[in-house]
Amino acid sequence: MKPNMGTIDRIIRVILAIVFAVLYFSGTVTGALGIILLILGIVFLLTSIVSFCPLYLPFKINTRKS
Repeated sequence: MKPNMGTIDRIIRVILAIVFAVLYFSGTVTGALGIILLILGIVFLLTSIVSFCPLYLPFKINTRKS
């Protein structure tokens, strides 16, 4: 797994993960949509920790500076 995410991309994903968690745990977003956002937030957090996004591979996207 070669890192393919830059710093800005990782920061945005962490912020979105926090926002999704706050929306879910505060009860603002509930039901199926809340669970989907929570799972998406977990995925964003994990991909930002490892600096690798598997969805970038088929599209040959690389936001990391060389």
